[in-house]
Amino acid sequence: MCVDVETAGPNPGSYSLLSIGAASVVEPRRDFYVELQPINMAETEEAARIHKLSLAALAKSGLPPKEAMSRFAAWLKEISPDEQPVFVAFNAPFDWMFVNDYFQRYLGHNPFGHRALDMKALFMGLHHIAWEDTTYQFISAHYGLPEALSHHASQDAQQGAELFAAMLEEMKEKNLER
Repeated sequence: MCVDVETAGPNPGSYSLLSIGAASVVEPRRDFYVELQPINMAETEEAARIHKLSLAALAKSGLPPKEAMSRFAAWLKEISPDEQPVFVAFNAPFDWMFVNDYFQRYLGHNPFGHRALDMKALFMGLHHIAWEDTTYQFISAHYGLPEALSHHASQDAQQGAELFAAMLEEMKEKNLER
């Protein structure tokens, strides 16, 4: 599953997870999206500029975190009923820390376990390039895909799923697939 989140700041201990988007790598249009009520009103200017969500509006219209995470877990079970899903993201360490924290805090377990894969690191290894060269713009251009993200978690997860599918195809062509 390709996952993207929008948050109110850089870490889950101080800031809220505001939205989660996820998309199946096999079927990117088979997706999940939820907006969450913030756990507090702390927000950085940088995060607000990126996500363009209103914490005040989410406090009224977002789902309580436990309900949001329950719905996400149910969707994951529906999409991957027979095996544990793998968390895939573009800059997975950031998205992972929020998703894992919220699953653990509100459900007591993470359906992904510790199965997370970072697309930036995978591309870095595939092409023997420096970390600084693993920007979304550079990697998506390599595959002829849109070079910008909207910062809407659902749309970004779908684009990420398409990008990861292209990376898997490249690995297959290079006989790097298991």
